[in-house]
Amino acid sequence: MSFQNIYQGKKVLITGHTGFKGSWMAIWLKELGADVYGYALAPQSEMDNFVICNLEFQLNHFEGDVRDGKTLKEYFQKVQPDFAFHLAAQPLVLLSYQDPIGTFDTNLMGTVNFWEAVRATPSVKAAVNVTTDKCYDNKEWVWGYRENDPMGGKDPYSASKGCSELITSSYLESFFKAEGTCNIASARAGNVIGGGDWALDRIIPDYFRAFKKEEKLEVRNPYATRPWQHVLEPLSGYLNLAAELFMNGKEFSGGWNFGPEDVTNYSVKELIDEILILDSRGGYTIPEGTVKLHEAVLLKLDISKAANFLKWKPVLSFKETVDFTLKGYMDDLEGGSNILSLRTNQINQYTKAALGKTIIWAL
Repeated sequence: MSFQNIYQGKKVLITGHTGFKGSWMAIWLKELGADVYGYALAPQSEMDNFVICNLEFQLNHFEGDVRDGKTLKEYFQKVQPDFAFHLAAQPLVLLSYQDPIGTFDTNLMGTVNFWEAVRATPSVKAAVNVTTDKCYDNKEWVWGYRENDPMGGKDPYSASKGCSELITSSYLESFFKAEGTCNIASARAGNVIGGGDWALDRIIPDYFRAFKKEEKLEVRNPYATRPWQHVLEPLSGYLNLAAELFMNGKEFSGGWNFGPEDVTNYSVKELIDEILILDSRGGYTIPEGTVKLHEAVLLKLDISKAANFLKWKPVLSFKETVDFTLKGYMDDLEGGSNILSLRTNQINQYTKAALGKTIIWAL
């Protein structure tokens, strides 16, 4: 066990548990002995992590929309959870251009409805809203963004996540400052990768879709840098943060960044090149003269706050991150009935690596 066994026997409610990060979090919490409850839309494809791991029958699964505040609140009050994590979102930049109304509705009112449900359910002792590194007003700085930097966003997705952070800050100041109220925080992470993510317009799912078809991927923005992380890295941060909120209270409220070390931001091209070092069967091309909608070129997070106060830090090197990711996708593509056990094996390997580095949450 880890996280001081705080999750063992506790009820944990996750919105967005059918999504990529939400499904991985549900698996990890099950391993930690938690009673996991999920509220989310139906999974989008048969390849989604939730589906191939057969999670519908491994936890308490409820299909609902976070824009439906009444149903969400009723579900909270029925479950009476100890912890709540808000991961439900419209998470795609390009889709936000196609459906800005749906993006803002989901990411703003979904956040409001989550905090209203928490506020109406006194059993919840710790709650975390998960957003993104793109919540910051991106100046294309060479240094990382800190938690007190301004929110912003040029595209609808990024702007909606900046708004989600402002909503969380407002609820913290307005409703969750007093002793005896729920201890709440927000968590910001970069581009997470790993087996089970088949969302559209993401570089790694796109790469493995092309790999499956024995085609080469066209890379639209090869020199954009991202704070790449295996999905287990930020999840360890979220679980660490919520455990501290539960045990130690409001000193851990507010916003927190979870990302790779400052020196380990890599470009899209470097990421794919590293995959090709490990498995040369794929490939990519870089088309010329394509005009694209705005996407940030340079983006990184400063994780000093998490390192100093949570004693959290990344576990995997860039090479290990890519290796974990490649193995996850090979598991997906090879199929079989034991994907869930392969996921738990990766969680156990990751925890063992963290223990070897004496990271506090793993002790």
